[in-house]
Amino acid sequence: METVEAYLARKKEELDLLNGSLSDPLTIRFPKSVAEVIEQKFHLAAVLKAEHALHDWAQTETAWAHSGRPRSGPFEFKYDYQRADLEVKGPSFYALKNLSGSKMVYTVSGMAAISALLMATAPIFSEAEIITMPNSYGETTELIDGHTKHLRRLELSTSLAEIAKFSRLLPRILLLDSCTAAGAFEAILKCDQPGLDLIVFDTTCFSSGSGRILRALSWARSAAIPIILLRSHTKLDSLGIEYGRLGSAVFPPCPRPDNTKQQLLEALVTETRNAVRLFGGAALPAHFPPYVGSPAYRSLTNKRVAAMLVNNRRMTQVFSAKLAGFAAERHFAHGLYITLAPARPLDENQARDVVAKLCADLGRRGLPLRHAGSFGFDFGTAEWSKDRIRDRYVVRIAAADLPTSLWDEIVAAVGAWWIAGERGVRMSPQNVGRAAEVALGSVI
Repeated sequence: METVEAYLARKKEELDLLNGSLSDPLTIRFPKSVAEVIEQKFHLAAVLKAEHALHDWAQTETAWAHSGRPRSGPFEFKYDYQRADLEVKGPSFYALKNLSGSKMVYTVSGMAAISALLMATAPIFSEAEIITMPNSYGETTELIDGHTKHLRRLELSTSLAEIAKFSRLLPRILLLDSCTAAGAFEAILKCDQPGLDLIVFDTTCFSSGSGRILRALSWARSAAIPIILLRSHTKLDSLGIEYGRLGSAVFPPCPRPDNTKQQLLEALVTETRNAVRLFGGAALPAHFPPYVGSPAYRSLTNKRVAAMLVNNRRMTQVFSAKLAGFAAERHFAHGLYITLAPARPLDENQARDVVAKLCADLGRRGLPLRHAGSFGFDFGTAEWSKDRIRDRYVVRIAAADLPTSLWDEIVAAVGAWWIAGERGVRMSPQNVGRAAEVALGSVI
């Protein structure tokens, strides 16, 4: 358990790292509360962005001035008109040693990276099967179903080993995703003969140094299957402030001397860059966090993610004990959130309303749980989502990087609020607090 004092001391280190990236650092006070942490971090992020804009005022989208390469901290950029040929030199966001020799394509968002890569497969595979896992990231499956007509999507309903036994006439791609259940993810990595031509791995919800990323890379290498890592860097890679929208596609080299597979990867790199250029998805230099890459950044990022994982495990234990009948999914592969489902079915609008009311009621009590479609912040978040396996709408509760005692209080309040809602009782913020102590306090 992390005490409030230890938490605030760690947050002061994060503030100092952000402040140290400024050419004219501010005077930073030691935070006395979570609210002060959030306020100071977002203020520093705004100052960093403003300083970048003032310093690189001549580096427009057309690069007309040619006054040297623009920079953002350790990142250096080279580009011509509209960044269609953007080159980036700088540290990797991944804390992995075995990505040396990889080629990197940066994009304006995680979805831009996914879209560019999937569109890049069209000139290479006139037709292909793409296997998605149950409850993969919704926008990715929406993209495949609506816009990649050359890809025939198969949702994994049995083991990958069973699918590998089926005769196939088309190339086969696996979309590996952390947004599915932990058991399904683990089962994939245990398949010895997956029968795949390409693996596309969205690592967004895993820590940049996650052992599961390493295991997936090792699995692909042992099976001699080319693998591409896709990532949105706005969730876990910017110290919880979403410094700017940024995505990437990383193309590790083939581990074995196989010219055919290496040629496939090189063709995908070329076509992905073409897709980024043609769809206008190039990254913005201003969105590269200037504090990335240092040992302090790695250490603080690891501690942040570890705290969220611990808080999520504690939430899972409480909800498993007290809300078992309403827990839709408690064990996602990434371990950063859980989903709840009420006894009565909800449509999309009703699910939105539940989230809005939950966050409003807890907010009036002064608890940092907010309605947001992202997560990885210094406050908890709630959002609606679609459980496609059971065809229902659910509520997602994402763990925050918060002191253990405060997160436990939020979890208890969510549980009490949920139970009251199922009983048809409208609770005041004060009643939520008292009910939480009675209903869930013994579990935490």
